[in-house]
Amino acid sequence: MKAQNCVLLSALTMACPFLRDVVDEEALVLRRAFRRERVFRDRLDPLAFPDDHLYERYRFSADGIRYLCRLLGPRIKHRTARSHALNVEQMVCVALRFFASGAFLYSVGDAEQLNKATICRTIRSVCLAIKALADVFISFPGHRRLCDMKGEFYRIAVDCTHIRIKAPSGAHEADFVNRKSFHSINVQMVCNADCVISNVVAKWPGSVHDSRIFRASEIYQCLSQGKPHNPYL
Repeated sequence: MKAQNCVLLSALTMACPFLRDVVDEEALVLRRAFRRERVFRDRLDPLAFPDDHLYERYRFSADGIRYLCRLLGPRIKHRTARSHALNVEQMVCVALRFFASGAFLYSVGDAEQLNKATICRTIRSVCLAIKALADVFISFPGHRRLCDMKGEFYRIAVDCTHIRIKAPSGAHEADFVNRKSFHSINVQMVCNADCVISNVVAKWPGSVHDSRIFRASEIYQCLSQGKPHNPYL
């Protein structure tokens, strides 16, 4: 009986264009009625927690996160709130959680109740904003007396370190294994005795020796020419 009704309805709609339009309109109404409504998750204010909670998850206090928001906000803020876009505080906290944990995007997304694509876009936006401000905070000192800086360095010890990373895929995976047998990036940083960074080179795999990184760096070329002020490292 159902099959006969379907055949009859099909024949009627072919014979009568008006009836076909009515059936199509009713079908559209039914699809709209049963269409799955889009549900947005309620995101908590990331700063509505005590500092110990924020330190544990983001490695920053509420004041530190607010400072980063003021600093990065003009570069990462969404133009509209369409599709419940993340605000600046949420974007900064997502990136800080990724930096602090070193976990996979899925893990950060589960913790922040966001999908992987949103996490990826957010981290990229924050990283590009930080990179754009690097020259503001990282610059070789020239305004302090060299004898004072040498005296401060004489009282402390300085060492280099390897930044541990997950094993990369590809043909050059072995290049990132350092002398301690774990995957890393060998990062060269220059700072003063107050640990204020003045130069960073973070592009060499862990197997590369410190001396090679230094000889290939821009700061080495600068110092070889007696600039600035004939300093010593």
